[in-house]
Amino acid sequence: MNIQRQWARAHDSLVRAIVNLGFPEELGDQIARGLGSPKAMQRMEAYLYHVQPRSVELVVDEMLAICSEIEAWREKKASEQANARYNEILNYGLDREK
Repeated sequence: MNIQRQWARAHDSLVRAIVNLGFPEELGDQIARGLGSPKAMQRMEAYLYHVQPRSVELVVDEMLAICSEIEAWREKKASEQANARYNEILNYGLDREK
């Protein structure tokens, strides 16, 4: 399945879940755009089905929490890559490739 179709399905499913809770469709669209990936949207949808929040603030708070965790994961991976490169330099020097 191509990424555009996967993104569209996750987007539509998340918007449907938000509308089913009584919130406006526009909120669902903005939440989906804010999350930005099918996996994050699926995670948000799972939260909505399990918790069934009754306020917009709880929905937005969970979206921000998911975004924050994704950013922390990205920073961790970047740090690990930088550390791996630093160790290569320590072990082999600047002039040598692996």
